[in-house]
Amino acid sequence: MSENTEVKERVAKPKWLRVKLPVGKKYTELRGLVDKYKLNTICTSGSCPNMGECWGEGTATFMILGNTCTRSCGFCGVKTGKPDTVEWDEPEKVARSIKLMSIKHAVVTSVDRDDLKDGGSIIWVETVKAIRRANPTTTLETLIPDFQGIEKNIDRLIAVAPEVISHNLETVRRLTREVRIQAKYDRSLEVLKYLKDNGQKRTKSGIMLGLGETEEEVIETLHDLAKAKVDIVTIGQYLQPSKKHLPVKEFITPEQFEKYKKIGLDLGFRHVESGALVRSSYKAQKHLE
Repeated sequence: MSENTEVKERVAKPKWLRVKLPVGKKYTELRGLVDKYKLNTICTSGSCPNMGECWGEGTATFMILGNTCTRSCGFCGVKTGKPDTVEWDEPEKVARSIKLMSIKHAVVTSVDRDDLKDGGSIIWVETVKAIRRANPTTTLETLIPDFQGIEKNIDRLIAVAPEVISHNLETVRRLTREVRIQAKYDRSLEVLKYLKDNGQKRTKSGIMLGLGETEEEVIETLHDLAKAKVDIVTIGQYLQPSKKHLPVKEFITPEQFEKYKKIGLDLGFRHVESGALVRSSYKAQKHLE
């Protein structure tokens, strides 16, 4: 077999990765609002495969603190470089977007801002407060960076008590240095455990598969997350954002995803979302049940 044939077979997407185009009245209405008011959602900028389904259920994901990250993870499509200055009116803009879209459950995430002394945690807190002022019935999940493990920055988020705080482990221990580069596997676990030990009611984490991990490593990672007292886990298929990013080594079968789901539930997680098209915020509103 030639090298070109091997590459072609490696990247060929299987049939279970086919995405249905988003449809429905609710999706059409929200898409119109996003375009009209130039609202910044990860759903659209990240071309999420579940956008139609999530929007139909009243869930959307918003990114704060700009669109330039101080880290250069090998899997992520967000650009790396020197970020723009902090926009202190951003919390109000996000809150307004959620109100315009009539979002029932909002997921907020951000780039890493290692350039800021507070890691961006103050803007995070102000965003949560602004959303609650403008949308008192909207529930919240905050998908946070690791804040370099600095406890006072994490404490700020715990103090405003979003319904869910999530932080993604992303991959197994062996691949962390290659996949996440500036992040640390154990530091992420420590952040998750710290959240739970200090009063956060629900915690959540996610991993991607298809980067070369083994089944044993995935199971070990699930055990590590269980030891960190994580409540909710998402497991999805890694897809290469561009040729500059890490290649897909393997497409995981639906049967294997189902196996991991069963293992996770047996370990005691409240919810396990496991499937090829699962992303961090997939079915996020159901994780409050």
